[in-house]
Amino acid sequence: MRTATIADAPALAALWAEHLRRGEAHDQLHDVVTVLERTDTDPNERIVLAEYDGGVAGAVHLRATTVSSLNLEPVVQALSPAVLAEHRRRGIGRMLMEAAVQFAEERGVGYVATAVATGSRDANRFMARLALSPVATLRIGPTALFRARVDAMRKGTRPSPRQLTQVVAARRSMRRRAEQTGV
Repeated sequence: MRTATIADAPALAALWAEHLRRGEAHDQLHDVVTVLERTDTDPNERIVLAEYDGGVAGAVHLRATTVSSLNLEPVVQALSPAVLAEHRRRGIGRMLMEAAVQFAEERGVGYVATAVATGSRDANRFMARLALSPVATLRIGPTALFRARVDAMRKGTRPSPRQLTQVVAARRSMRRRAEQTGV
């Protein structure tokens, strides 16, 4: 276990490919470099890298912040904890989450939080075993589709069959992505 450096950006971009914005690989790499540069200068952020047999096996982005913009209780967010498939079930995920606990203890923070895909049974069970319980559900959707639904609700009309088809397709797509990434 060690703190990630700029030299780790390509490996992190590959590990977190499903968590990064859609686009070209060089854009994703640039995003990872930007985050690494920020974590290098911000004492409230750190990316912890797990190595196994000399290669990257997993990583987690740690950030000391507050529960929300309204709930100012301090919390350490363990963002995008990920372990390569070939390295799972070797204690690497536990070590990454242990790094989150250590990061919180260093700062005197009493809570650790993470996000796990609703459909990822293994990840949810793993986090539950670590005493992390669900507190909220984060929902996300395309802005244009959201706008159409809000407008339809305001007008008191029902969405057209085409809009419903788009909603169903968007949900299926999000579910597939979540299943593929394990988030």
